[in-house]
Amino acid sequence: MSIKAAQAAVFGLLAVSVVVLVFAVGYVVGVRGEDGAAPLPDVSVDPGSSDSPSDADFANLNQIFEILQDKYVDPDIIDRETQYQQAINGMLETFPDRGTFYVDPQTVATSIGPSGKFDGIGATVASQNGDIVIVAPIEDTPAERAGVLPGDIILEVDGESTDGWTQEKAVLKIRGPAGTTVRIKLRHAESGEEVTLEIERDEIKVKSVTTQPPGGSLQDGSGADITDLGYIYLREFTEPSKEEMQQALRDAVASGKKGLILDLRNNPGGLLRTTIDIADEFLEGDKVVLTERDRDGSEQVYKSKDGGIALDIPVVILMNRFSASGSEVLAAALQDNGRAQLVGEKSFGKGTVNISNDLDDGGQLYVSVAKWLTPNGTQIDGVGIRPDINIQLNDEDIDLRRDVQLWKAIDVLRGTDFTPPRTPVAASETPQATPTRAGG
Repeated sequence: MSIKAAQAAVFGLLAVSVVVLVFAVGYVVGVRGEDGAAPLPDVSVDPGSSDSPSDADFANLNQIFEILQDKYVDPDIIDRETQYQQAINGMLETFPDRGTFYVDPQTVATSIGPSGKFDGIGATVASQNGDIVIVAPIEDTPAERAGVLPGDIILEVDGESTDGWTQEKAVLKIRGPAGTTVRIKLRHAESGEEVTLEIERDEIKVKSVTTQPPGGSLQDGSGADITDLGYIYLREFTEPSKEEMQQALRDAVASGKKGLILDLRNNPGGLLRTTIDIADEFLEGDKVVLTERDRDGSEQVYKSKDGGIALDIPVVILMNRFSASGSEVLAAALQDNGRAQLVGEKSFGKGTVNISNDLDDGGQLYVSVAKWLTPNGTQIDGVGIRPDINIQLNDEDIDLRRDVQLWKAIDVLRGTDFTPPRTPVAASETPQATPTRAGG
């Protein structure tokens, strides 16, 4: 992906950064394996047993590793753990869907579950040019109250230098049980001043819904303030998302908003029940939200319930190529039922039910067990949802920080035309993974 494309993925991300790989690519059902860590498994099988593959002997993997370890010209770069994980990934890449994948133990440990809560200091971090950098402190958390600032470079954690650390290692070191303390040495980006902060960890609740537009206020393409439309950004579908969305919708309706912009850009998905509950708020009862089809062809149809809060307010949904899974289900449900117009880019195309299996190495294996169809019967997986109005950010938009997708949504709802003419964007490849973010 080019630098411009990477910028486009986060521009308008509108308060970047705390997502969950655990459900970043879809809805999951937990299946617990046996507890306890184990050394790398011996994948050899008895060729004579009924369980062995007919045409492949997995013992060859162990043999290949031993040969590489004994004979490869640069032995220092041989890492058994890395090769083990790559062997797993190579096997899973033979499957055509994106919902069957392996999550390594470190990523499992640093992800945020569907509760939307974790114990830590409440700051999102990233690895940048070899440094561990604070993306932003989460509002009203120990990190914000202690004076942690966006752009701060983390130099030490509990006296240990962060040189050579990965983002995942930093998150693991910073997190800990609520009530315990962590000592962090930072260099402020603006002043260059180095400070050491002792911060008491707490339970961090990550909000999935915000009503603050990018830039702080809702403006159209002419720069005029827009006060008669509501704006809701849904980060992901977690357990608290239903109540957060209901409150945002009540506020919009009570304040007399004439239209609503529902921003699902960069939303990687989440919990199926939450997605259906949110769809209920926009749809009259007994409308098809989605159909689930399993490996035997059996289908389960999910329908909306009566009593939605936002049944009459006009809606425009913003989506992009990183809108995946639950966000695609919600967008298609409202589009197919005539409740919303979609503005932006074709979505990611992740439409499967995934079962999460805990592995002995601490990792997890996700397996697709069913596929979703939109209310009109269109398969989501590998296809995506096409917007009614296709509009992509070009290089100029990114450089000037122009959110033309948001401007177009405003124009659609207000019947105006303040989105400036733009240079067409060349077709880009569909992303192979949704963006991930980690919080400490």
